Amino acid sequence: QVHLVESGGGLVQAGGSLRLSCATSISFFSRYTMGWYRQAPGKQRELVAAITSGGGPNYADSVKGRFTISRDNAKDTVYLQMNSLKPEDTAVYYCARKIYSYCSAYGSNHHLYDYWGQGTQVTVSS
Repeated sequence: QVHLVESGGGLVQAGGSLRLSCATSISFFSRYTMGWYRQAPGKQRELVAAITSGGGPNYADSVKGRFTISRDNAKDTVYLQMNSLKPEDTAVYYCARKIYSYCSAYGSNHHLYDYWGQGTQVTVSS
């Protein structure tokens, strides 16, 4: 059974930083594009960032220049470094595995991802 476990969320003031981690039990983890999504209350789930098996990233326009996605294939873990946080970044953040191996990091439809973590809350106060 596949498990994805996010950690690192919390409460931070605007302008602060957080680093999210997603530890997985995905077999052949290095072959898969991984993504970070977020969902704020009353809003649709949106793709924040994704990273290919080769380390190529893709970011939502709203987080470009502030967030950095990375992965450690030796640890089957993906990270999201979030800097210059804004109140509008407040959401539950989820990591997910893209459905096929060796996919691009583009494509924001959540149906492209098949395994999801339980989410971690990020709250940014103004």
